[in-house]
Amino acid sequence: MMLAPASYACHPQQTRGRRHAEAAPIGRNQFQRDRDRIIHCNAFRLLEYKTQVFINHEGDLFRTRLTHSIEVAQIARTLARNLGLHEDLTEAISLAHDLGHTPFGHAGQDELNACMRELAPKAGGFEHNLQSLRVVDELEERYAAFNGLNLCFETREGILKHCSVKHARLLGDVGERFLNKTQPSLEAQIANLADEIAYNNHDIDDGLRSGLITIEQLQMLEIFATHHANVKRRYPSLEKRRLVAEIIRSMINTLVLDLTETTLANIGVHKPDSADAVRAAPPLASFSASMRRQADALKSFLLENLYRHYRVMRMTTKARIIVRELFTAFLEDPRLLGDDYRRDDEVAQARAIADYIAGMTDRYAIREHRQLFRME
Repeated sequence: MMLAPASYACHPQQTRGRRHAEAAPIGRNQFQRDRDRIIHCNAFRLLEYKTQVFINHEGDLFRTRLTHSIEVAQIARTLARNLGLHEDLTEAISLAHDLGHTPFGHAGQDELNACMRELAPKAGGFEHNLQSLRVVDELEERYAAFNGLNLCFETREGILKHCSVKHARLLGDVGERFLNKTQPSLEAQIANLADEIAYNNHDIDDGLRSGLITIEQLQMLEIFATHHANVKRRYPSLEKRRLVAEIIRSMINTLVLDLTETTLANIGVHKPDSADAVRAAPPLASFSASMRRQADALKSFLLENLYRHYRVMRMTTKARIIVRELFTAFLEDPRLLGDDYRRDDEVAQARAIADYIAGMTDRYAIREHRQLFRME
């Protein structure tokens, strides 16, 4: 049973509301409704076939954007319960945070951004975080009365983790904190850090499974070496697969406990008595200085040894070519898009192309590229 949220949590009865007025839900609260709408939307299902690190068809056990989002939600919900926050809101934010991600992970996002800036500069660039908000505000087509999912302000606030001042001015209430230099809710802060815990640890697992990194390399890192030694001490004869699982489970637990304790200490210092008081305070959700240092070292290791591994970079190069050639072809001849994505205005056309490509799965983008550029 979920405990009553603390005074500094977001409360569904006090939501700042939705962009379009709706009758209150019956049998569930406002944040549950948001969570349910996210789970049932098309963009959420498509995450199953979008890259985390390894393209989906490279192996059945590698994480995808969907499994990553589920892991983030599990970690975030645990943190929310520990901290007296609203679990349904935290879960909704976590499940929605990657809805706008392109195919091929960050390589796809970076190339789509480059295409927008170089080939359609008036339309602005592309950023998957803004695209996630665009998905839930505009692009989903499930309801008769409005476009998008019509989520609560608090969920939309959490989805928008970062934003330029230029874009913030165009986003109304959800962009105000980037202009006023205030913070999002604690639920949003926790979801953001749960994302980091999830991807750092499951990327270790996938990296080891792929053979691109080794346990010996990871033992150079304090956070991994400590947990490796602890597990080996308890289970000296454990085979590699179970050893890795135990280490990662232990690391996640340590990070969650450290984040919980440090955040509670910050709450104790600043004593926020409402969600708005949280927004006016400095960031309250954080790791201890020691844990932050260890987590940053892990991120740096993964960047150098996994994300920039030559085998991953070869995939990245192919992904960039696919995205650029698709964008160029659609921009030069919008008839290739079909009527749903045809626009009369140049800027609107470029944005529609970005929406179309961002909504593709890895395999759909590969198939579209093959049909356009191969004589078959």
